[in-house]
Order: sequence, then structure tokens, then C-alpha cells
Amino acid sequence: MDENIYRSREFLLDKGYRKMRCQDRTDMREALRGLSDTEKLCRRFEQAVADEKPVFYSYDEFGFNRYRARLPIISLDKDYPFFYHDESFGNITIDYETLLKKGLSGIRADAERLYDKADEEGKLFYFYIYRYFDACELIVKKYTEAAIKCGKERLAAALRRVPMEGAANYFEALVCIKFIHYALRLNACCHLTLGRFDQYIKPYFDVSVRGGMDKAEALYLTEAFFISLNYDGDLYQGIQQGDNGQSMVLGGCDENGKDALNEISEICLTASEELKLIDPKINLRVNKKTPLSLYERGTKLTKQGLGFPQYSNDDVVIGGLVSLGYDLKDARNYTVAACWEFIVPRCGADIPNIEGGMNFPLVIRNVMLADLTACKTFSDFRAKVREAILKECEKKVGEDNAIPFHDEPFISAFVQPCIAKGREINHYGAKYNNYGIHGVGIANGADAMEAVRIAVYKDGFVTKEELIYAIEQDFKGYENLQKKLLSLPKMGNNIDSVDEQAAFLMDAFADGLNGKMNNRGGIYRAGTGSAMEYLRAAKNVGATADGRNAGTPYSSSFSPSLTAKLNGPFSAIQSFTKYDLKKIINGGPFTMEIHDTVFRNHEGEKKVAMLVKTFIDFGGHQLQLNSVNRATLLDAQKHPEKYPNLVVRVWGWSGYFNELSQEYQDHVIARTEFRC
Repeated sequence: MDENIYRSREFLLDKGYRKMRCQDRTDMREALRGLSDTEKLCRRFEQAVADEKPVFYSYDEFGFNRYRARLPIISLDKDYPFFYHDESFGNITIDYETLLKKGLSGIRADAERLYDKADEEGKLFYFYIYRYFDACELIVKKYTEAAIKCGKERLAAALRRVPMEGAANYFEALVCIKFIHYALRLNACCHLTLGRFDQYIKPYFDVSVRGGMDKAEALYLTEAFFISLNYDGDLYQGIQQGDNGQSMVLGGCDENGKDALNEISEICLTASEELKLIDPKINLRVNKKTPLSLYERGTKLTKQGLGFPQYSNDDVVIGGLVSLGYDLKDARNYTVAACWEFIVPRCGADIPNIEGGMNFPLVIRNVMLADLTACKTFSDFRAKVREAILKECEKKVGEDNAIPFHDEPFISAFVQPCIAKGREINHYGAKYNNYGIHGVGIANGADAMEAVRIAVYKDGFVTKEELIYAIEQDFKGYENLQKKLLSLPKMGNNIDSVDEQAAFLMDAFADGLNGKMNNRGGIYRAGTGSAMEYLRAAKNVGATADGRNAGTPYSSSFSPSLTAKLNGPFSAIQSFTKYDLKKIINGGPFTMEIHDTVFRNHEGEKKVAMLVKTFIDFGGHQLQLNSVNRATLLDAQKHPEKYPNLVVRVWGWSGYFNELSQEYQDHVIARTEFRC
């Protein structure tokens, strides 16, 4: 690690720079009264630009750091569900290729060329693009002047070209990316991903290499860029810091199906391994032909305790996306959203985590309370559960199709083919406009189904009425029954009967949701993720037949329940790879916690790498690993001052353990630690 990089990293981790921000907030509500929501949003951006002052931190190569911690206050006419905590549309991967090639001036020229032939809606869209881009030019001028005054000659020279005219080399491309994230964030766009970074930036990297850039300089610039992404990470949060969407995908295949891993992929892995920062979150695309050496390389990064890389299986994902209507070329170019959801860059404006999720334990519990006594056979009960899942899917489609959206001209300028069509993303401008719904508590649901099958119908050690009453009482007075239920087979031990219950639930979910039309010209997709719902949704659900108490959290995404006693990691992998996951491909990883002692020698690292490869070879769609130590985490709860930079994987993102609320800390601690 370069000395300047080391000092810059220490400056970042000290977090003192946060105190340098201005906390004032411009109140625009009265001044904007009576204007359209689109006009209000545009004026807020223009005011945010006016409020900003150039900020450079220690050894900062890129600038474009927030001066004001909060955006101007406005009030919109409608209560848009995606407009909260100063957040607007996001969770997509913009068209970096066109931005880097043409720059803002080239994109604006395309809009100007089409303006005269456009209809009124198109002309209004182009008009707002001009406004937003004019404001962007003001930001660039501010930073150019400040860079000259500060003696940052390389940055000042780059800003004479980027972002207005496009990039000419690796450094300029990095500056352009940092700028557009800064600018879109000033428009409250949330969860902006970096997409397939090693693919779209490769031409500019090659130019710099031909110009004399060596590997050390490339690593230095990459690490400086990574550090710069972390400066404002606490401002760009979802649930808590770290949930900010700055994910990066490396490797995978190109649009022709050929391996696309390159030297930038390795540089990014090295940079992340050396810096040990929560951003950017690294994702590796792999397949059955991926050599063990790449898994071993990824395991070295996992060893750092960052909770990534996350692995995605091209063999499963690409086919799954094609089955949902994505063109093969676009499917091969897939990336991930903020956490794990599979999306396509450049031309996709999917919302892969639309409001709510399929709460499997709740659906099963409700069916038990309403219908179990009338079900003569377990098949009858399963039929009722399937019917309830299908009805819940229909309900969610209706609710989500009623969600209103405001216009998003700024981010639409970077999504294809919005400019060509003269339509922004919420008016059918993008090529893909699909919705994804998470499947919450799949393992808990499967365990509950299996408990009903055995306890009521197979062994009959409890009557239907007694089981219903016990869960209504949260097992108070029925502790012995609860122990029996907890001891029954659980998903994660390679037991076909319980794993088949999970397959049944996912089949019903896929049948009820996949392909249903949404209100933006797209379709719905079912997934195995849960995001924060493993806590939030579980809080309001009473006791369930698997022995879970009321309000107890579910497992995170596609993982064994917290109360499951597991035989080992291999059995868990077998359980979670039996189902054809192409059917439920919105995304949602199998998550494993590996005790950090496993990584203390090469043999242990290789075992972990082989475990990951096994999951992929068996047909798993997505995997993330946490290197954890329960004793360390418990000590960190008691003595947070001793662990200021301890990182854990929360769900699809990594955060500093001490900055998590206790309920998330407790969940990470409660997960099973495997020792391979």
C-alpha cells in the first residue's frame, strides 16, 4: 500500500472529516409552492448545486465530496413511497459506457438533435435534461477552479475534459464516475451501483497502460478511488450506514459468452483486500468452468472479514433472466443492484425490491389458524397454502401497480433508450422496467410446513386444535411441545422431505408472480432475498409451527433458520441447491458464517474456496460468506471502543458493526458459525 494511500485511509477511518460538513439546510417549500413536482425536484437540484462548495480531503485525488450534509427541503404534491430520507429513484446501473464515451455534452447533443421532432412530453423531458446538465457544468467549474487553487494539477487538467466531453484515460474515467455519483446523489438518487466496473472501464485503462501507466500506478489510482467512495457513505444510506448501493461486479462472461475476467478485476480485488473498507462491495461472477484458483483468490478477500465477495452463478442467472424475457445479450451482461438483485446495466430501470415481500411464515400461520382443522390430509393443507400464496401474489401486484411515481429526467438521461424515445424511465423510456418481490423467511416457512406434516399428519403427537392454540399462546404452557417442534427436521441438513417443502413454497411463489404485468410496462419477478424484512416483517408475526417464538427474526434471505441445528456446511449447501433456482431469479443469496479460525492457514482457505465452488457447481445461484467470531462480536457489543472498524455482512451489504442497531448486531451473532 502506497504511503499516501495509507494516510488517506487513516484519515477516512478517523471520521473526523464528517465534522467539517455544513449542517445548514435550505428550506424551499414556500418558494416552490404551486409548481409541478418535476419542477420542484429540478429546482432543488439547482439549489443543491448552488449550496455546494468544493471539498478536498487528505490526499484526495478526486474531490466531489458533499459540503452540505442534507439536501434542500421541498414538499411534493403526492406521497411517493420511494421518496423518503431524501431518496429518489435508484438501485440501477446507469449507462457508464455512453457517459465515458460521449460525456454530458454528447448526451445533450443527442437530445438537442431530437428536440424539434419530439412530441410535447419528449420536449419537456429534453428541456429538463438541459437544465440538469447546465447545473452539472456549474459544479465542474467550481471544482476546476478549486483544484487549480489547491495545486491539484492532474485533477484540474482532467476536469477540462470530464465529465462534459467524455474520458480519455483511466484517471479521467475514474473522475467521471466519481462526479456522476456525486451529481446524482445531489438529486437524491439512491443506491447507485458501479456495475461491471472491470468491463466498461477497460478501454480507458488500456489507453493509460499504452501511455506508460504501470501496475503500481493503476493500483494507486484504484485504491484512491475506492477511498473516495467511502467519504460520503454515511450520507447515502438506506436502513443504516453501509446500505448505500455501492456494489461492483467483476468477471463473468461478455455478451458472446466468453470469459471476461481481466487485469482490472485482479487490481480491484487487491485494492479491496488491502484497504479493508466497506465500499465498494465486491461481487464475483462465476460458473462451473471457473477454476478453483479464482475462488481461492476470492477467499483471501473474504478472510479480511468484509463479508464479500458475493458470488453469482452465470449458469443459473443468465438462463433465469432469459426465461423472464431478457435478451440473451443483456442477460449475459447482468450485474447486481445495491445488494444482490440481478439487473441489467445501461438499459434497465427495474425496481428489484418493490414494496413489501412474500412473508412465507405469516402466510402459513394464517392458513393454519383459518383452515388447518378442516384439512383432512397434509395435501389438503398444502393446497390451502398454495392458494393463499397465489392470492397474496395477486394482492401485491394490485398494490404495487397502484404506486405513483414522479418524473426522473436526470437519471433517465443515463438509461437506454430514454433519450432516443424521448421518454424518462417512469414513462416506458427504459428497455426493461420490471419489479422484483422478495421471498421472506423461506427456510422458516419450509420448517413450519414440515412440522405440520410430521406433528399433525404423520406422527400425530399433537392435535390440530392443540397446535393452533399453542402458537396463539406463543408456546406459553406448551414448552415441551415447542421443544419437540424445534427438534424436527430443518432445512439445511439435506433432508429431502423438508427441502421439498421449500421447493413447494418457491414453486407457488414463482407461479403466482413471474410474468405478471406491472404499471411501468414490465413484469414481476420472484426472488429468494429478504433484505431487512428478516427483522421487520418477522416482528409482527406470531409464533409459528417450526417452534419459533412470536417476533423472533427469520433467517437472512436464502439461509437456514436461526434455530436450526445443522450438520455442517456441505449438508446446508445440498439443501439449498436442490431447487431449480432459475424459476425464482430476482436474487437473494445463500449466506454462510465461517468461523475466522478457518482462515488462519492455506489449507483452511482452500477448504472454503472448495466449498464455494461446490455451491456453484451444484447449481446454487448466489452465495455470500461472513468471516466471523462470536466471541469477538459479543466483546464488541460490550466494548465498542476496541473495535472501531469491525465489519460484518448485514444482508446484501457490509457495515461497521458498532454502527448497527443492536437488533442487527444480535442477528449476526445468532447465525450459525461453520468451522468447515
